[in-house]
Amino acid sequence: MAQISLTFPDGNARSYDAGVTAAEVAQSIAPSLAKAAISATVDGAHYDLAWPINADAQIAINTLKDDAAALELIRHDCAHIMARAVQDIWPDVKVTIGPVRDYGWFYDFDRAEPFTPEDLGQIEAKMKQIINARDPVKTEVWDRARAVQYYKDRGEPFKLELIDRIPEGEDLRMYWHGPWQDLCRGPHLQHTGQVPADAFKLTHVAGAYWLGDSTRPMLQRIYGVAFKNRDDLKAHMTMLEEAAKRDHRKLGREMDLFHMQEEAPGQVFWHPNGWTIYTTLQDYMRRQQKRGGYVEVNTPQVVSRKLWEASGHWESYQEHMFIVEVDEDHAREKTVNALKPMNCPCHVQVFNHGLKSYRDLPLRMAEFGSCNRYEPSGALHGIMRVRGFTQDDAHIFCTEDQIEAETKRFIEFLSMIYAELGFEKWSIKFSTRPEKRIGSEESWDRAEEALANACRKAGYDFTINPGEGAFYGPKLEFVLTDAIGRDWQCGTLQVDPNLPERLDAHYIAPDGAKHRPIMLHRACLGSFERFIGILIEEHAGKLPFWIAPRQVVVASITSEADDYVAEVVSALTNAGVRAEADMRNEKINYKVREHSVGKVPVILAVGAREVEDKTVSVRRLGEQQTRMSSLADIVAELGAEATPPDLR
Repeated sequence: MAQISLTFPDGNARSYDAGVTAAEVAQSIAPSLAKAAISATVDGAHYDLAWPINADAQIAINTLKDDAAALELIRHDCAHIMARAVQDIWPDVKVTIGPVRDYGWFYDFDRAEPFTPEDLGQIEAKMKQIINARDPVKTEVWDRARAVQYYKDRGEPFKLELIDRIPEGEDLRMYWHGPWQDLCRGPHLQHTGQVPADAFKLTHVAGAYWLGDSTRPMLQRIYGVAFKNRDDLKAHMTMLEEAAKRDHRKLGREMDLFHMQEEAPGQVFWHPNGWTIYTTLQDYMRRQQKRGGYVEVNTPQVVSRKLWEASGHWESYQEHMFIVEVDEDHAREKTVNALKPMNCPCHVQVFNHGLKSYRDLPLRMAEFGSCNRYEPSGALHGIMRVRGFTQDDAHIFCTEDQIEAETKRFIEFLSMIYAELGFEKWSIKFSTRPEKRIGSEESWDRAEEALANACRKAGYDFTINPGEGAFYGPKLEFVLTDAIGRDWQCGTLQVDPNLPERLDAHYIAPDGAKHRPIMLHRACLGSFERFIGILIEEHAGKLPFWIAPRQVVVASITSEADDYVAEVVSALTNAGVRAEADMRNEKINYKVREHSVGKVPVILAVGAREVEDKTVSVRRLGEQQTRMSSLADIVAELGAEATPPDLR
């Protein structure tokens, strides 16, 4: 039998018969390792212990101590165990798919009756029974005809459609969890008892179209979370409770920031308070970008199909575009346009207008570009996931030799922005070349080296996302971590030699010839809508004073103080503070409670004593104690706080 060589993490290599399984490899090293093993990593791919290895490879045996592998398997097995539990309880339910997602999994079911909270409790109890039974997990590869017949006999139409979508020649792998079977790529644990029975929770049910297609059947999606132990689950559930309190949709109502309605799905109706946040943030970014050497442009929202075809978006992105047909001058054929889903092709048009020299590079071109993208209705989520949004978008046209310096400059720019907006904790993910790509290996080497060097020279480490770059270039993603530990991918920098090529962009080099520029797509915040949602949730509505829409309410305790209230409001307004008066005939405690719910940072109470002494009683949001301050002192104090950080 042919021999293969497997190399272990310590650099040692051993020879095995081709077709050896990871379980057999683990057994050959030590019985204790074989007992603890849950999976293997083979040349970077996650392998089931039962899968054969047929060629020389790098191999590592995973145990429950390997968090990434362990959590993937626990969550994937939970999906199967949940589906088995559902069909054990309700045998007529049809199963579909159940992938792993952040912190857990979901599984879609076709059932006539809606699942209830009581049903979820029943499913959880059945899952624990299955886990405690420690049923073996087995895997087999079937031919297509056998698999089709199996699912026909059991009346599982969704599985039959999935088989049709699997390319001919690709393995159909069947997994058995005890007596229950599912079509699945794997890998999985070795028996159901390896899933911790006290470390998972079913969280909620939602509707989901089959394969995300609104023309297909509506299914019921059950979500769950799972961890390695009960303490991690408890910490996550506490985080979810905190996240619910911070939900930007709830706080948006309480703070009167925005609303959404069915007549404009995925579009935001900004109220005065919300628009104040928006414009304050935009003004801040405009000033910073001007200081950062960017020129600001504005490009059309409705652009001809011809440009989208030339850029490649018509072919690859059309399903996400809003198409606009116009009967131009009553022509026989309507002109086809699209609302722009992104700004980059239009920025190339600005670059192309007039001859550019190498002396013009790097050219940093920014736009607060209003974009529209079709998102399925089920994917919409408050202002975090919308169809109409504005990006703090910019494109840097540069030479290949300038990529490193421009990337370093952008990382330093972005780090300053995040710090001033209160985000000290963030990380960089580096997406490298995918299998299918254009360009020479040498050009990829240079681009990836430039991004890596830029990160290091800016003083930041990064984690690699192997193969996750675009087909034309590598990418950096900047991920914020918020106050309760959630990650938000906001900033990006993408190296792109492709679009300048497609849209015939060029500059005159020192040799007098035309050369293609490299295009760096970059954003700090991403979309204003989403970033404002993140800001609201990060601060639980208690926004930094300079960006809070309602900064100060001056509330009268008695009607005799009304004139002084107006004087205080005027003094604060003149100092650049957003101040308003509350002279309603209500008790001061009522006013304080109401404005505290609205997350007003500072409430100044004014009564007869304050009028006489020219003072105010100061109450800050979240503090129980009040303090007295002279009018002059509080105006100076709050005027300084109201100044945006870049102007201090």
